[in-house]
Amino acid sequence: MKITFNKPYLSGKELYYISQAIHNGKTAGNQAFTKKCHAFFHKTYGFGKVLLTTSCTDALEMAALLLDIEPGDEVIMPSFTFVSTANAFVLRGAKIVFADSRADEPNIDATTIEALVTPKTKAIVVVHYAGIACDMDVIMAVAKKHNLYVIEDAAQSIDGYYKGKPLGGIGDIGAFSFHETKNIISGEGGLLILNDEKYHQRAEIIWEKGTNRAAFFRGEVDKYGWVDVGSSFLPSEMTAAFLYAQLENIQEIQAKRGELWQRYERELQPLQEKGHIQLPVVPDYSTNNWHIFYLLCKNLEERTALIRHLKGNGVHAVFHYLSLHKSPFYKDKHDGRELPHTDRYTNTLVRLPLFFELSEEQQSHIINCITSFYS
Repeated sequence: MKITFNKPYLSGKELYYISQAIHNGKTAGNQAFTKKCHAFFHKTYGFGKVLLTTSCTDALEMAALLLDIEPGDEVIMPSFTFVSTANAFVLRGAKIVFADSRADEPNIDATTIEALVTPKTKAIVVVHYAGIACDMDVIMAVAKKHNLYVIEDAAQSIDGYYKGKPLGGIGDIGAFSFHETKNIISGEGGLLILNDEKYHQRAEIIWEKGTNRAAFFRGEVDKYGWVDVGSSFLPSEMTAAFLYAQLENIQEIQAKRGELWQRYERELQPLQEKGHIQLPVVPDYSTNNWHIFYLLCKNLEERTALIRHLKGNGVHAVFHYLSLHKSPFYKDKHDGRELPHTDRYTNTLVRLPLFFELSEEQQSHIINCITSFYS
């Protein structure tokens, strides 16, 4: 039995909608399907201004431009995250100040952030790992006290909530990913969420290569020109068409992922009770959007052996982030603080296959392989 880590799922009308976009002769960005996707996010989650992007990376780069991040600025963020979170701000010349993860789960330890604030700090970037919310009340209070921006890297967090508020919609700016490994996909793709009206007009200009082209097409200006910095951040209509078909089926997709996630938790619980592994923790303030199912081994050697054991039985399981503060690019720029929890997740976390078409038989095989490893 061969079980891949991930398998992109076609929910229904993806190919039909793509062909419709082509048939309509409107394949460049910001056409009918882009507008349908935007409307979905307004209606479903109550977001204000949203803009589809070609990736979550692009959405984060737009956020850095919108907040005028520049050389000398400091940006606080977790070390346990994907390189895009940091790159977006490094590209603007910012110094990254890495924070440790919580002891009980991989999200940023909100209680450590304030001690990292200096007169040069401009923003806090939080990452809702596995779609589980960071402790946003604490983070927003620190930001308000020190007059800092908050960016939510909600790449993994579609349909996730913090105390009833949708993730991505709490800080100044949010960013989603629709990469093929996410719950809702478009191959590559992302979304910028603007939670303050003061960013709306400029975001549209940055999105359209620094021009006021979108305002021109709405008839708000009689000609358009180059008015600000920007780049080609908007995706094609084919990407938007694919995404819209997925969004139409979000409830079905989420329900199936939830069943799979809960079965892993239920059937691996005995291994946790025996002290072999740790299972994910979901704080009371957060929902679970069923994005990642992970377990924690005791150490790096055990994790390496478990992944090898699963591979030998046809199961592709993977580890996750390597601590950014120890990366070849940034280790000499880091201030030398130890981040022990970050390093523990780097060395012990294993992600299990979780995708819509994972069958009951396949999931049983994965669970049995893990159980046999520890017996």
